[in-house]
Amino acid sequence: MATMLPTEKAGARSLADVLPNSARALAAEPNDLDLPPVRSAVVVVVDGLGRSQLAARAGHARFLAARPREAITSVFPTTTAAALTTLTTGAMPGQHGLVGYRTLDASNDRLVNQLTGWDDAMIPEVWQRETTVFEKAATGGIRSFAVGPSKFRTSGFTRAVLRGAEYRGANTITERFAEASRILASGEPSLVYLYIPELDKASHSYGWESPQWLSGLEAVDAELQAFLKVVPPRVGVLVTADHGSVDVPHRAHVLFDQAPELIDGVRHVGGEPRCLHLYLEPGATDADRLALATLWEQSEGERAWVAPRQEAIAAGLFGDVHPDVLPRIGDVLVAARKRIVYYDSRPVDQAARNMIGQHGSLTADERIVPLVRLGAFEL
Repeated sequence: MATMLPTEKAGARSLADVLPNSARALAAEPNDLDLPPVRSAVVVVVDGLGRSQLAARAGHARFLAARPREAITSVFPTTTAAALTTLTTGAMPGQHGLVGYRTLDASNDRLVNQLTGWDDAMIPEVWQRETTVFEKAATGGIRSFAVGPSKFRTSGFTRAVLRGAEYRGANTITERFAEASRILASGEPSLVYLYIPELDKASHSYGWESPQWLSGLEAVDAELQAFLKVVPPRVGVLVTADHGSVDVPHRAHVLFDQAPELIDGVRHVGGEPRCLHLYLEPGATDADRLALATLWEQSEGERAWVAPRQEAIAAGLFGDVHPDVLPRIGDVLVAARKRIVYYDSRPVDQAARNMIGQHGSLTADERIVPLVRLGAFEL
């Protein structure tokens, strides 16, 4: 293949380090983030707040911007399902099994949405293979709490990635920080995960460069500042994100199905617009994967990374891949390098094409996220 895939840097700090090391700080154990021992730890996840977006709009987040922030790496693909699962397990997608937004359930010959597609044929506790940080913390006598929108309380995704944590529903950013404050006020050692989806939602609808996204950022910043004023002593707080975002105009939509050779032999198109997983018909060989990847490379190599499955795995993009997870990864992967997205114009429902803010690929705007240390964790 002509396209050189980015490779993983050994030893680089990543999203997988955040929650496990917070739990080690709670247990007064040495940890890779050099976090001091604390009574309780809070990890705030601002969905969609990439490092570059925060830097570009620092004037609208003066509290966060005034604190030193590290750059850490999210997972591939840079999608919420994969990234949050890595955060809460400390494992890479090739191990935990959520390798994209829509992935192949080969046993049932279907694509499944990893956020909303859970059913009796895809049991969360089985499909997500790894023990969570919350489950491990419980063995050491630490209670864990997940604070997020009430509608997510009983979802399959919550069962998959937040098991072991007591879910506390709160429907606004203000209410979530208030709930975290109540948990901390008990004085009991606690590990708290606080999830803020509002910025990502605004990004998808309006773009991260929109007034709506800026308003959301200002709200997050103000609530964080207010929260830190009432955080008890010996409570450490980390702020991070699952991925960043890029704004893609409608004119940059690439309708790949209009080049028939690019979908010849493709049974399912999974992933998302900035990172396609192309699944070939059953029985496809490595030669078939290479042939399709070559066609895509010839067509899209100037604006996308293209790789057959084994090449992507060899580059370490998914981490070590468990045999059960292997079929969930596309036979060929197409990850946008330029500000474009790939859509299939064949389905009747084209509502997804209304999205402006997009993510999923390997660019720094999508993959590099901030890590801000506050409270007892502040340097």
